[in-house]
Amino acid sequence: MIINILITAGAYLLGSIPSAVWIGKATKGVDVREHGSKNAGATNTMRVLGIKTGIPVLLIDICKGFAAVSLASIPPAFEANAFVNFQLILGAAAVVGHVFPVFAGFRGGKGVATIVGVLLALHWQATLIAIAVFLITLFISKYVSLGSLIMGLSFPISVICIFQSDSISLKIFSIAVSILLLVTHRKNISRLLKGKENKATFLFKKRTT
Repeated sequence: MIINILITAGAYLLGSIPSAVWIGKATKGVDVREHGSKNAGATNTMRVLGIKTGIPVLLIDICKGFAAVSLASIPPAFEANAFVNFQLILGAAAVVGHVFPVFAGFRGGKGVATIVGVLLALHWQATLIAIAVFLITLFISKYVSLGSLIMGLSFPISVICIFQSDSISLKIFSIAVSILLLVTHRKNISRLLKGKENKATFLFKKRTT
């Protein structure tokens, strides 16, 4: 039990790594939480500091979610359902860490990239479908927030309807992820409904020679 608690704390600490804040300050001397959408995530980093700075943030945030779930392999072997449940706990801890990072004054991001890393570790097939849905939505609408929301909704549909997972815990978790994204994106939803949400034009700018 003590080992599991320590591992869960480790998952939270992994999620708490504020890559956007640390990379922004180290490379540009800028705290991205004071600019743009004031969100400590990859999208705002790209918007404020450029794609070259934002990509490392994106990759680190994905990796820390994946790594947190992978910590489930450290304790002695679990029974199958217990193992999945522990993975879900570690994934949730990592996402909480990203949203409320102890290393950055508990002011983090919305957790999308970290959630992607968690979902890749849990069910990579359904996650790849969700990523494809995100990219298609982003390409058509130019809204990262809308892409993230629809991606979150598509994951439980894939888990439950397409792959018909036998894990009740995974089904519940997949639905919880969708709800979490709705909660963390509530301001974005309001701006989308009002037509005031900023499009990710910085991702689609043509390079000039």
